[in-house]
Amino acid sequence: MYSILQGINGDELDFDATWAILAASFREIHTKNASKLSFEELYRNAYKIVLRKRGESLYEKVKDFERDWLSNEVLQRLETLLSSALLPHSDGDVGSSTTNERRVAGEKFLRGLKEAWIDQQTCMSMLTDVLMYMLIQIEDRVYCLDQRHPSIYASAMMLFRDSVLQSQVDPLDDSLTMLGILNRVVLDQVYMDRAGDIIDKHLIKSCVYMLEALYETPNENEEEKLYITSFERDFLDASRDFYKKEGDQLLRESDAGTYCKHVRRRIGEEQDRCRSTLSESTQPKIEAVVLDELVRHKIKDVVEMDSGVKFMIDNDRIEELGLVFDLNQRIDQHKAELTRAIQKRMIEMGSDVNNAAIAASQAQPTKETEAKDEHKEEAGGDKTKQTGERVANQQTLAALKWVEDVLALKDKFDKIHRDSFGSDQTLQTALTRSCSDFINAFPRSSEYISLFIDENMKKGLKGKTEQEVDIVLDKAITLLRYIQDKDMFERYYKKHLCRRLLMAKSVSTDVEKQMISRMKIELGNNFTLKLEAMFKDMQLSEDLTSGYRQYVQRLGDPDPKRIDLDIKVLTSMTWPLESIGGGSGGDEGQQRARSTYPPLLERIKKGFEQYYADKHSGRVLTWHANLGSADLRATFPKVPGAKEGSSLTKERKHEINVSTYAMIILLLFNDLPPGETLTTEEIQARTNIPISDLSRNLQSLAVAPKTRLLTKEPMSKDIKLTDHFSFNDNFQSKFLKLKVGVVSQGNKVEGDRERQETEKKNNDSRGFNIEAAVVRIMKQRKELSHQQLITETLSQLATQFKPDVNMIKKRIESLIEREYLERIEDAATPSYRYLA
Repeated sequence: MYSILQGINGDELDFDATWAILAASFREIHTKNASKLSFEELYRNAYKIVLRKRGESLYEKVKDFERDWLSNEVLQRLETLLSSALLPHSDGDVGSSTTNERRVAGEKFLRGLKEAWIDQQTCMSMLTDVLMYMLIQIEDRVYCLDQRHPSIYASAMMLFRDSVLQSQVDPLDDSLTMLGILNRVVLDQVYMDRAGDIIDKHLIKSCVYMLEALYETPNENEEEKLYITSFERDFLDASRDFYKKEGDQLLRESDAGTYCKHVRRRIGEEQDRCRSTLSESTQPKIEAVVLDELVRHKIKDVVEMDSGVKFMIDNDRIEELGLVFDLNQRIDQHKAELTRAIQKRMIEMGSDVNNAAIAASQAQPTKETEAKDEHKEEAGGDKTKQTGERVANQQTLAALKWVEDVLALKDKFDKIHRDSFGSDQTLQTALTRSCSDFINAFPRSSEYISLFIDENMKKGLKGKTEQEVDIVLDKAITLLRYIQDKDMFERYYKKHLCRRLLMAKSVSTDVEKQMISRMKIELGNNFTLKLEAMFKDMQLSEDLTSGYRQYVQRLGDPDPKRIDLDIKVLTSMTWPLESIGGGSGGDEGQQRARSTYPPLLERIKKGFEQYYADKHSGRVLTWHANLGSADLRATFPKVPGAKEGSSLTKERKHEINVSTYAMIILLLFNDLPPGETLTTEEIQARTNIPISDLSRNLQSLAVAPKTRLLTKEPMSKDIKLTDHFSFNDNFQSKFLKLKVGVVSQGNKVEGDRERQETEKKNNDSRGFNIEAAVVRIMKQRKELSHQQLITETLSQLATQFKPDVNMIKKRIESLIEREYLERIEDAATPSYRYLA
């Protein structure tokens, strides 16, 4: 049957004949023989059909033509490109083809599919030009209004999807489609790329563009692209399996550093692959797959490997630690696994430092050291004194080494934190907590840190530049930050500062004040209040000494032998005199205050007391001779019968620096007739010096080989009450100026007994602080529950020390007994009321 239509000018139009012309022309376009066609004539034919209201029929005819062309021409051509290397066997995998065979076959197939797609796009562009009028009509009247027909170009693309890509390749396998083979080929090519083979990335990218241009439905939603619904899902699933297997293999065969480098490289490769081969929209998704399989599920194993974080820290593998940090932070903003491993290793290393310090302080003397002590004893030295000094020095060195090791450990982790972790705040917090934990786990940390500062203030800073001094002070403040029991540190620091100031041991008063200023910034005014008061006393003492000298000059005292007095007047509540043997408590302390001075000294002493009483009425001075020192001029007469050429043949004069007690002892021998002696008991009776202090000073004056200003009978290391002492006329020294030290008169590590006393005093002080805090809180709050009171008390005292809850409870009970507080009987929870 023929369909006859009337032409434009009334001529009849044969639809079928006209369509036959158009169809023949379309075939020429598809076969790339369009050069001889008259597109104007073809447009007129299409125009005539549409004008006669047959546009809908023409639309369907064009679709049928394209469907037939794609199914019979394009599809068959593509099927010839399917070799056995691309088709799966019964086990679901490709055959036993080599990688190169699969690559060549795959590229051939991809190239054919790319050409078919480009040809389809090109031809449909030309057909769209021929059918322009029909498209206008269809779009305006049908597509846009009724929403039933897409454009002929869009329809042809959907036909390509349905007739080519989704066509069944194997009649016996409904699931095997051309699209499935495309996915399989691209995945195989990606696998080759991951294995290091060279592939044609641009060719694959062209096929990806095709999949991104096709949609599952005519609505063309972004999430309905064939690339996303078909290929990307398979790609991510296959990649997940690939990286799971690769991760397991790497854990078995490589070290942690190599593993991390490989993962970083894989992430970079996948990013590049998405840019150059696949779609950039896949990049975050494939990164998530890589991170899940190689990092999230494996990071714990990597961190705990023998070559993991512990090994990296111990061997300064800064770059590898940075890789672990980078990977961990990609999957966990808290970096939990890395943080846990870093904290564990820091505490382990800190514990090693603590244990080494304890072992060093308790180490037994070596044979070599004992031999040296024996040799010194044979030479006339005091073996007990040498051994005691050696033990004290050994403990002090152990203390200083502990501080240096802690600082070195902190520097090590600071470098890791800065260079590997990019100064990450989470890890900074973790490192700070771990450092604080192991420092506070060491029972002598407060004492050792104070000794470290003491040693530097006495000699460690000598010759250093201002910048180097700042570095040392910063290190000390850094360590101080970590200490929880800052009240214990304050106790030791006051004790050590007291000795430095009274014995003029500080390298620089300015540096001492700098240190206190830094403490004030770090810990507040209350912490440094008494320390600053100690310096104030020293300054006032200088003014008092100067004023007293002017006062004496105004009296017109003509005595040329008058003693020059340098006074240190110390506030008893500020200076820890009892902790350095200068306290007035107890029998020894009271005896020190009643020591008998030679008449000349007593006159000077009384004169100053009168001067001070006139300036400060009501104040009482207590003298602490054991803390003072004196400069003496000693004259040793020539010895009759001495060997010619010996220094004993002439009179010898020396300037000698001794303790105040030693001066009192020596002045006794000024009035002693030649040849006579004094026993220890007689010296003690005349001076009233406590026996312990007397023994130490007599050891220094009569036993120490280089400062034997007195002779002792019998000569032995111990001082007994019956021992006889006399002036040593035969003393000689090549030095004009001599210093006579006193046994155990320095800042050393405390013994167990001293440590217990310090802790007891500190606990007593803490009790007062706790009571003061409780009273302050209750005075402000009036009524408070037990738990709230405990919490607020802990919070208030946290900057000073970490109080024991049981101690707080005891102090609350004590305040209740003394009627500062009372229990609220009818309260729902245990509560207290403040009593004004």
